[in-house]
Amino acid sequence: MQPVCNLDQANTHRLIPGQFADDGATVLARLTEDDRLLDGIFQLDNATNDRLIAESGHAQGIDARELVFGIPSYHIINAAFCHPKPTGSRFSSPERGAWYAGFELETSQAEVAYHKRLWLEETGWDEEETCDYVDYLADFRAEFHDIRGPRQNAEWLSPISYRASQAIAAELLRQVDPDLRSVDGIDRSDASALCRQCDSHESLRPGGPCSDAVLPLAEPCRHGNQR
Repeated sequence: MQPVCNLDQANTHRLIPGQFADDGATVLARLTEDDRLLDGIFQLDNATNDRLIAESGHAQGIDARELVFGIPSYHIINAAFCHPKPTGSRFSSPERGAWYAGFELETSQAEVAYHKRLWLEETGWDEEETCDYVDYLADFRAEFHDIRGPRQNAEWLSPISYRASQAIAAELLRQVDPDLRSVDGIDRSDASALCRQCDSHESLRPGGPCSDAVLPLAEPCRHGNQR
């Protein structure tokens, strides 16, 4: 078992693409001006929406009882766990996502820009791309499994492979089920804490818009008092 730290961190930053934020405009509205047809498109989209499937209790990777309902921005919280990448992320699997946030805004900006550049490279996009995000702030007060510092943990922070980090995440998830998260500091070589329980997710709120110009490369459970 990895050592545990008591984390008390206010105003962590998670950047959400503008169209997925609380007041974001759906891109589906661009497809037609026919309200009846658009309603059918929305129904089809909802039927295949991983978050809605999980919230209705039909997802394999996460139980609906681990999600939150009836609080501000609940869908932002749930979406982090219900829309995993097809190959997973550093501390999450293809079946179950994770809440990633930075202690500093610059950390989250660097993370978003890195992965956006990878995506642009894979799609062959060679123009400048400007992306709008909303900065969601969240306070964390809980115990986290801490992997910062020791050099033997370096493979979990590998810049080229998530194999080792996903393995330790899966192991900790088995030990402390039902939840696992990561918290990153500004320096990825001295970053990351893993933990159970989302009851540390206190006070999620939008912190404001954030734009990032990206040039292609030649990379839930219980939430207290949200407002």
